[in-house]
Amino acid sequence: MAKIKRVLISLSDKTGVVDFAKSLAGFGIQFLSTGGTAKILRDAQISVTDVSEYTGFPEMLDGRVKTLHPKIHGALLGIRSNPEHVETMKKHNIEPIDMIVVNLYPFRETISKPGCTFEDAIENIDIGGPTMLRSASKNFQSVTVVIDPADYPMIIETMKKNNGEVSAEINLKLAYKVFKTTSEYDKMISDYLKDQL
Repeated sequence: MAKIKRVLISLSDKTGVVDFAKSLAGFGIQFLSTGGTAKILRDAQISVTDVSEYTGFPEMLDGRVKTLHPKIHGALLGIRSNPEHVETMKKHNIEPIDMIVVNLYPFRETISKPGCTFEDAIENIDIGGPTMLRSASKNFQSVTVVIDPADYPMIIETMKKNNGEVSAEINLKLAYKVFKTTSEYDKMISDYLKDQL
Protein backbone atom coordinates (compact mmCIF):
# COMPACT_ATOMS: atom_id res chain seq x y z
CA MET A 1 0.00 0.00 0.00
CA ALA A 2 1.19 3.51 -0.87
CA LYS A 3 0.53 6.11 1.84
CA ILE A 4 -0.24 9.45 0.22
CA LYS A 5 1.44 12.38 1.95
CA ARG A 6 2.59 14.62 -0.91
CA VAL A 7 0.85 15.18 -4.26
CA LEU A 8 2.01 17.00 -7.38
CA ILE A 9 -0.82 18.34 -9.54
CA SER A 10 -0.13 19.82 -12.99
CA LEU A 11 -2.98 19.73 -15.48
CA SER A 12 -4.01 20.92 -18.90
CA ASP A 13 -7.53 19.51 -18.42
CA LYS A 14 -8.53 20.80 -14.99
CA THR A 15 -11.95 19.11 -14.94
CA GLY A 16 -12.93 18.25 -11.37
CA VAL A 17 -9.53 19.10 -9.91
CA VAL A 18 -10.77 21.48 -7.21
CA ASP A 19 -13.20 18.97 -5.71
CA PHE A 20 -10.58 16.22 -5.99
CA ALA A 21 -7.92 18.36 -4.30
CA LYS A 22 -10.33 19.36 -1.52
CA SER A 23 -11.04 15.67 -0.88
CA LEU A 24 -7.32 14.92 -0.83
CA ALA A 25 -6.73 17.84 1.54
CA GLY A 26 -8.95 16.04 4.04
CA PHE A 27 -6.13 13.51 4.44
CA GLY A 28 -3.65 16.22 5.46
CA ILE A 29 -1.80 16.04 2.16
CA GLN A 30 0.82 18.56 0.99
CA PHE A 31 0.37 19.90 -2.54
CA LEU A 32 2.93 20.87 -5.16
CA SER A 33 1.77 22.47 -8.38
CA THR A 34 2.65 24.61 -11.39
CA GLY A 35 1.30 27.70 -13.15
CA GLY A 36 -2.41 27.79 -13.84
CA THR A 37 -3.15 24.69 -11.77
CA ALA A 38 -1.55 26.25 -8.69
CA LYS A 39 -3.62 29.40 -9.20
CA ILE A 40 -6.87 27.44 -9.42
CA LEU A 41 -6.02 25.58 -6.21
CA ARG A 42 -5.11 28.78 -4.38
CA ASP A 43 -8.30 30.45 -5.59
CA ALA A 44 -10.15 27.53 -3.98
CA GLN A 45 -8.34 28.19 -0.67
CA ILE A 46 -6.15 25.10 -1.00
CA SER A 47 -2.60 25.55 0.30
CA VAL A 48 -0.05 24.75 -2.41
CA THR A 49 3.70 25.06 -2.92
CA ASP A 50 4.97 26.03 -6.36
CA VAL A 51 7.21 23.41 -7.96
CA SER A 52 9.82 26.14 -8.54
CA GLU A 53 9.88 26.85 -4.79
CA TYR A 54 10.23 23.14 -4.01
CA THR A 55 13.05 22.61 -6.53
CA GLY A 56 14.75 25.95 -5.91
CA PHE A 57 14.86 26.42 -9.67
CA PRO A 58 12.62 28.77 -11.68
CA GLU A 59 10.34 27.83 -14.54
CA MET A 60 12.10 28.82 -17.74
CA LEU A 61 12.10 28.86 -21.53
CA ASP A 62 8.46 29.97 -21.79
CA GLY A 63 7.38 27.21 -19.41
CA ARG A 64 9.10 24.44 -21.36
CA VAL A 65 11.16 23.57 -18.28
CA LYS A 66 9.20 23.29 -15.05
CA THR A 67 9.26 19.78 -13.64
CA LEU A 68 12.37 18.36 -15.37
CA HIS A 69 14.45 18.36 -12.19
CA PRO A 70 16.11 15.73 -9.93
CA LYS A 71 14.03 16.85 -6.95
CA ILE A 72 10.92 15.89 -8.92
CA HIS A 73 12.12 12.73 -10.64
CA GLY A 74 14.15 11.55 -7.67
CA ALA A 75 11.02 12.02 -5.56
CA LEU A 76 9.06 9.84 -8.02
CA LEU A 77 11.64 7.18 -8.89
CA GLY A 78 13.24 6.59 -5.48
CA ILE A 79 12.42 3.11 -4.21
CA ARG A 80 11.11 3.58 -0.68
CA SER A 81 12.23 0.13 0.48
CA ASN A 82 15.78 0.55 -0.85
CA PRO A 83 18.02 1.96 1.95
CA GLU A 84 20.53 3.38 -0.56
CA HIS A 85 17.75 5.22 -2.41
CA VAL A 86 16.35 6.55 0.85
CA GLU A 87 19.80 7.73 1.97
CA THR A 88 20.48 9.41 -1.37
CA MET A 89 17.13 11.17 -1.26
CA LYS A 90 17.88 12.46 2.25
CA LYS A 91 21.37 13.57 1.23
CA HIS A 92 19.97 15.68 -1.59
CA ASN A 93 16.92 16.92 0.33
CA ILE A 94 14.52 15.06 -1.96
CA GLU A 95 11.15 14.52 -0.32
CA PRO A 96 9.05 11.66 -1.75
CA ILE A 97 6.11 12.53 -3.97
CA ASP A 98 3.46 9.85 -3.42
CA MET A 99 0.92 10.83 -6.08
CA ILE A 100 0.93 12.81 -9.28
CA VAL A 101 -2.18 14.14 -10.97
CA VAL A 102 -1.07 15.00 -14.49
CA ASN A 103 -2.56 15.01 -17.96
CA LEU A 104 -1.11 15.96 -21.29
CA TYR A 105 -1.10 19.05 -23.48
CA PRO A 106 -4.06 18.89 -25.88
CA PHE A 107 -2.10 17.94 -29.00
CA ARG A 108 -5.03 16.32 -30.82
CA GLU A 109 -7.29 19.29 -30.15
CA THR A 110 -4.57 21.70 -31.29
CA ILE A 111 -3.88 20.04 -34.64
CA SER A 112 -7.63 19.68 -35.25
CA LYS A 113 -8.16 23.44 -35.13
CA PRO A 114 -8.54 25.19 -38.48
CA GLY A 115 -5.41 27.15 -39.27
CA CYS A 116 -3.20 25.32 -36.81
CA THR A 117 0.38 26.15 -37.69
CA PHE A 118 3.30 23.75 -37.46
CA GLU A 119 4.74 25.94 -34.67
CA ASP A 120 1.47 25.70 -32.71
CA ALA A 121 1.54 21.93 -33.03
CA ILE A 122 5.15 21.68 -31.86
CA GLU A 123 4.48 23.87 -28.82
CA ASN A 124 1.68 21.49 -27.82
CA ILE A 125 3.95 18.46 -27.67
CA ASP A 126 4.11 17.74 -23.95
CA ILE A 127 7.54 16.78 -22.58
CA GLY A 128 7.41 17.25 -18.81
CA GLY A 129 4.00 15.60 -18.42
CA PRO A 130 4.84 12.27 -20.08
CA THR A 131 8.23 12.24 -18.35
CA MET A 132 6.67 12.60 -14.90
CA LEU A 133 3.93 10.12 -15.73
CA ARG A 134 6.44 7.51 -16.89
CA SER A 135 8.75 8.07 -13.89
CA ALA A 136 5.90 7.69 -11.43
CA SER A 137 4.39 4.71 -13.25
CA LYS A 138 7.72 2.86 -13.22
CA ASN A 139 7.59 3.16 -9.41
CA PHE A 140 3.89 2.27 -9.12
CA GLN A 141 4.46 0.24 -5.95
CA SER A 142 5.04 3.53 -4.13
CA VAL A 143 3.51 6.22 -6.35
CA THR A 144 -0.11 6.66 -7.42
CA VAL A 145 -0.40 8.10 -10.94
CA VAL A 146 -3.67 9.77 -11.93
CA ILE A 147 -4.00 10.76 -15.58
CA ASP A 148 -7.80 10.55 -15.97
CA PRO A 149 -10.33 12.70 -14.04
CA ALA A 150 -12.73 9.75 -14.26
CA ASP A 151 -10.51 7.99 -11.70
CA TYR A 152 -10.77 10.73 -9.05
CA PRO A 153 -13.77 9.17 -7.24
CA MET A 154 -12.12 5.73 -7.14
CA ILE A 155 -8.95 7.21 -5.65
CA ILE A 156 -10.82 9.04 -2.90
CA GLU A 157 -12.95 5.99 -2.14
CA THR A 158 -9.96 3.68 -1.78
CA MET A 159 -8.09 6.21 0.36
CA LYS A 160 -11.09 6.53 2.67
CA LYS A 161 -11.27 2.76 3.04
CA ASN A 162 -7.53 2.38 3.62
CA ASN A 163 -6.57 5.28 5.88
CA GLY A 164 -5.09 7.41 3.11
CA GLU A 165 -3.37 4.57 1.27
CA VAL A 166 -3.74 3.20 -2.27
CA SER A 167 -3.12 -0.46 -3.04
CA ALA A 168 -0.37 -1.68 -5.37
CA GLU A 169 -3.10 -3.39 -7.43
CA ILE A 170 -4.87 -0.09 -8.10
CA ASN A 171 -1.55 1.63 -8.73
CA LEU A 172 -0.66 -1.03 -11.31
CA LYS A 173 -3.96 -0.46 -13.13
CA LEU A 174 -3.31 3.28 -13.13
CA ALA A 175 0.26 2.76 -14.39
CA TYR A 176 -1.07 0.60 -17.23
CA LYS A 177 -3.46 3.40 -18.19
CA VAL A 178 -0.56 5.86 -18.23
CA PHE A 179 1.64 3.79 -20.54
CA LYS A 180 -1.29 3.07 -22.83
CA THR A 181 -2.14 6.78 -22.99
CA THR A 182 1.42 8.00 -23.49
CA SER A 183 2.07 5.42 -26.23
CA GLU A 184 -1.05 6.61 -28.07
CA TYR A 185 0.04 10.22 -27.55
CA ASP A 186 3.49 9.50 -28.99
CA LYS A 187 1.96 7.72 -31.98
CA MET A 188 -0.34 10.68 -32.64
CA ILE A 189 2.67 13.02 -32.64
CA SER A 190 4.77 10.73 -34.84
CA ASP A 191 1.87 10.38 -37.30
CA TYR A 192 1.51 14.17 -37.42
CA LEU A 193 5.23 14.67 -38.03
CA LYS A 194 5.26 11.98 -40.69
CA ASP A 195 2.51 13.89 -42.51
CA GLN A 196 4.76 16.97 -42.55
CA LEU A 197 7.57 15.17 -44.40
